[in-house]
Amino acid sequence: MKAFANYHPIVIFLYFVFVIGLTMFYMHPIYLIISLAMSILLSLQINQKSFLHSLKWMVPLFVIAALINPLISHDGEKIILYIDDNPITIEAIVYGFAMSVMICTVIFWFGCYNKLMTSDKFLYLFGKISPAFALIISLTLRLVPRFQQQIGAITQAQRAVGMDVTSGNLLHRIKCGIHILSILITWALENAIETADSMKARGYGLPKRSTFSLFSFEKRDALTLTIMFILMTINVIGSFLGYTDYYFYPTFSELVLQPISLLLYTTYTLLLALPIIIELWEAFKWRSLISNN
Repeated sequence: MKAFANYHPIVIFLYFVFVIGLTMFYMHPIYLIISLAMSILLSLQINQKSFLHSLKWMVPLFVIAALINPLISHDGEKIILYIDDNPITIEAIVYGFAMSVMICTVIFWFGCYNKLMTSDKFLYLFGKISPAFALIISLTLRLVPRFQQQIGAITQAQRAVGMDVTSGNLLHRIKCGIHILSILITWALENAIETADSMKARGYGLPKRSTFSLFSFEKRDALTLTIMFILMTINVIGSFLGYTDYYFYPTFSELVLQPISLLLYTTYTLLLALPIIIELWEAFKWRSLISNN
């Protein structure tokens, strides 16, 4: 996903603002399916190995979140059974699965955001507006991935010297886990000191401090932003007109395929698939240049 990652940071940031915002507010089944499919495709293009690894805990999360709703919500007309005199309805089950799809899709989009919207891009956008806030957000977004990478390296190193947290009796595993956690905390404290010294050496916080950036706003960025705003505006207007509404209670709304609905589904798909389309277009141009030579 190098093509879209090379666009101006404002383009990447607004893309994810639009996509995640629409995904969080649309509970329409077709919109959920489109958003889930596009988030999976983009995740596979960005980092296939990491995405497949995340499914190990995403699938149980999906099932648990889907089963919780019918246990706490008993609305709906189509009752399938009773548990302690509480009705379990098909509407509640389907709504639980819809909520699970929405939650997992948002997580997938945020995973793509962390890969494409790097800390230097975020600081470039918001560093001049609020340097402290931009720095805190940037460090927070990097915290979990860096801790995961570091704890993996520590675990492998300790395993080589016989401190394997996955083998031995319970007492040995606890001892190894505490030892690994101690090393991780020490590394985090040392890294914080090094980061503070590095920031001080670079003049962070000084008045009238100049910055250097390689980012430049080009014609392709303006064109992409224009297309994004057009597609976003069409879907927002469709929402105000009620074409994206869908109700699960007291029973399911009817799915009506009208020309305006097909237009909204198409524009929504194009908006979400924009990075994939850009990547395919750049690959096509590259192959055309190679074939011409």
